[in-house]
Amino acid sequence: MQITGIKSQVVSVPLVTTFRTALRTVDRIENVIVTILTDSDLVGFGSAAPVAVITGETAASITGAIEYIGDSISGMKIGSWENILQRLNSCIIGNMSAKAAVDMAVYDLVAKSLDIPLYQLLGGMSSDINTDITISIDTPEKMISESREKLASGFDILKIKVGGDPELDIRRLQLIQEAVGRQIRIRIDANQGWSAKEAVGVGRELERRGILIELMEQPVAASDFEGLRYVRDNVVFPVYADESLFSPGDALRLVKMNAVDGFNIKLMKCGGIYNAMKIAAIAEAAALPCMIGSMMECHISVAAAAHLAASRAVISRYDLDAPLFCSRNPASGGISYSGAQVCFADAAGLGIEEVTG
Repeated sequence: MQITGIKSQVVSVPLVTTFRTALRTVDRIENVIVTILTDSDLVGFGSAAPVAVITGETAASITGAIEYIGDSISGMKIGSWENILQRLNSCIIGNMSAKAAVDMAVYDLVAKSLDIPLYQLLGGMSSDINTDITISIDTPEKMISESREKLASGFDILKIKVGGDPELDIRRLQLIQEAVGRQIRIRIDANQGWSAKEAVGVGRELERRGILIELMEQPVAASDFEGLRYVRDNVVFPVYADESLFSPGDALRLVKMNAVDGFNIKLMKCGGIYNAMKIAAIAEAAALPCMIGSMMECHISVAAAAHLAASRAVISRYDLDAPLFCSRNPASGGISYSGAQVCFADAAGLGIEEVTG
């Protein structure tokens, strides 16, 4: 089976509610959906989420890169997928989200050619995944209300967005803790919203007040590896890298510096499943746990992340709630949700039947 072509389309999906972080505010998302065509009746699906403030990519740059990648891999045999992925990663510099979309479509095709779900191709650890749910930045009152609503919907892990105003962030977290009780796990994500000293100050104050935090994600600027290490060395709870972690090289540097306690792996940052597995292997060798996360993405790319998560023991935390913020699914099949549980389709590959746009 050979690749005969690749096509992409941009879809716009309104969100069910406005999503706010320390980096941006959005009420709809654009995703670029990729379809790899072959000389058989099988096609592979993938998608990319343009997040210029994090990856430097736009919908236009992604579609251009996908066209270039498509020309580079056209005619290659799916059975030689290592060669395809090597060429995918070497034919163009950067453009990690575009690479991720094509990467997951290649993996989708390989698994379909073997008639097995993708997570089985990747290792088949378990398909039992329960995601956290994100509470975006807002007034304390709205964040409390949303937290209660999500708990009532079956979630027991809250990922609270913070950053920008340390004193207000502490107040938000204290009020949320009081509202939801101490049995609920709380993760905090500053999205680079603090300085290293601010992050340490917040961490120590949360500890002093007895506010239970499971982990702190990306407290400082993405380039501030020294700052990450400073925070990790001076707060009691685990510190995870997100925007600081794009490549296996970044993972090696973070490990060498003892800068973090864990990784948040996102396909859009690292270029897809192929590189994500390298990062996971580095983490496992360093005895660092991993979370799997996503940007604001639709079901297609989050399905790929979920299949990867289901294949690796080192990936033990799941932040795969982005499709729950989407007002519609631009594809049929793939993953679905039952409360916090991520449910896999009983089908080959990613389980996606068709793209509806």
